[in-house]
This record gives sequence, structure tokens and C-alpha cells, in this order.
Amino acid sequence: MTTTQLSAPATADVSLSESAARRLHALSAVEGRPVMLRVAVEGGGCSGFQYQFDLVEAAQDDDLRVERDGAAALVDEVSLPFLKGSVIDFVDELAGAEFRIRNPNAKSSCGCGVSFSI
Repeated sequence: MTTTQLSAPATADVSLSESAARRLHALSAVEGRPVMLRVAVEGGGCSGFQYQFDLVEAAQDDDLRVERDGAAALVDEVSLPFLKGSVIDFVDELAGAEFRIRNPNAKSSCGCGVSFSI
């Protein structure tokens, strides 16, 4: 697993799990082109902050690029402090399949796991 930086600060410590990398490869195959997962933190949600996930084809200038096994996720410079030490994961459970953030900075989160507080 490698983490490369486009122009974001060097304080990043975000990783991509093996299952997330596999899912990104599967999504790229379905789309017929390489896609990356953009992860952002925004104000809102029932706990104060919420995660935003989007599939994109290109990085922005201030993105941190997190790679594993040829798959990539992108994190913008503003979201990076909220995600330091986090793992971007993909889970496939009885309740559904989704990308999920395992964030050691989150003090609490809502039941759905999309919003959190610090």
C-alpha cells in the first residue's frame, strides 16, 4: 500500500483497506473506466460532521491520493485533519454494502455510521 501526495500537507495518515480496493476495482470494471473514491468531511448530519463519498475519474490539485493494489481514494486538504489515522473500508453485510470510515478521531457517531463528532 502506498500513499502519494499531489500537493496536500505531509501530515496525512489515511489508508485504504483491501476490501475497499477490491470494490473500487469492481466498480471500475462495471463503469468500463478507472474510477477513484473521493472522501470528504462536511458539516452536518445528526452528529455534527458527515462523510461524503463520490466516484470520480480525476484528482484535484489539493487532493491526497491513497493507493492500494492499484485502486485509489482521494481526500481533500480541508478534510484531511478530520481523517488522520482513518481507514477507508468497504463492508458487505446483511444490512447492506457500503464504504465506511474507521476513524479514530470520532468520539461518537450516529447509528448509520455516516455522521460523527470529534
